[in-house]
This record gives sequence, structure tokens and C-alpha cells, in this order.
Amino acid sequence: MKTKLLLRIAAGLIAFHLIGHSFGHGAWRQAAEPAKQEVIRQMTENKFPFMGAVHSMGDYYEGYGWACSITFIFFMLILWFVSGSLAENKSLIQKILTTLAVCLFVWSIDEFLFFFPFAGCITLLAAVLTFIAAIRLRNQKQKHEID
Repeated sequence: MKTKLLLRIAAGLIAFHLIGHSFGHGAWRQAAEPAKQEVIRQMTENKFPFMGAVHSMGDYYEGYGWACSITFIFFMLILWFVSGSLAENKSLIQKILTTLAVCLFVWSIDEFLFFFPFAGCITLLAAVLTFIAAIRLRNQKQKHEID
């Protein structure tokens, strides 16, 4: 499998994750269980001052959720743009991919610990594909340096 395809698949996985996250996050206030409804009510009705702003815990939860969506968009676009520029500045692209792979790996650990396995698996797979692409790019760069 070509490096470009690995990165496009990783970008597609992140896009899939973004869609699922956005739908799930958009419906977080809707709950059938009375206990969950009470927690949501407590999170959204009570507001507290913090660093010059007054918000509820629900507001913070909402903001973190949208920040995650924005980050997924960023990850997806970086993977897509880099996949189309593999012949340019391989050293820089290899560093970007390695950094992105590490960030995605750590993100997947966070998802396994605090969310659910399906999300963690998608992010972990994107991290692995990105890391493989970074290794392939490094190996290609080394071959050309030997020639």
C-alpha cells in the first residue's frame, strides 16, 4: 500500500470519527434515563464564575466537545494535505507525520480511558497508519541519501 493511500485512509478514519463525534455530541443533552436527565439538568442550570466568565459545567462540556470537532477537522486536513505533498520537503513532512501519529496515539489512549473502545480503536488505527507512513517516508529519504 502506498504512503499516500495510508494517509488518505487515516484522514478518512478521522472524518468518520468526526461525523460520529459530532452527532453524538450534538445529542448529549437528550437522555431517556431519569438519572442522566438529572445530571444534565445540574450541569446546565448551575453557573459559576471562572476567570472572568460565568458558565455552567454543561457549557464547558459543550465547548470541549466542539473543540474536539475542530481538532478532528485539523487532523483530517493535515493528513489529507500532507498526503498530496509527499515529494516536497520529505524531512519536514516526516516530522509532521511523526508528531501527528504521537498525538493521535495519545488521543486514542484518552478515548480508551474516558470514552469508549470504538472511538479509541478508530483513532489508534489512524495513528498506526500515520506512523507507518512516517516510517516509509523516512526510509525513502534514507535511500535517496545513500544514492
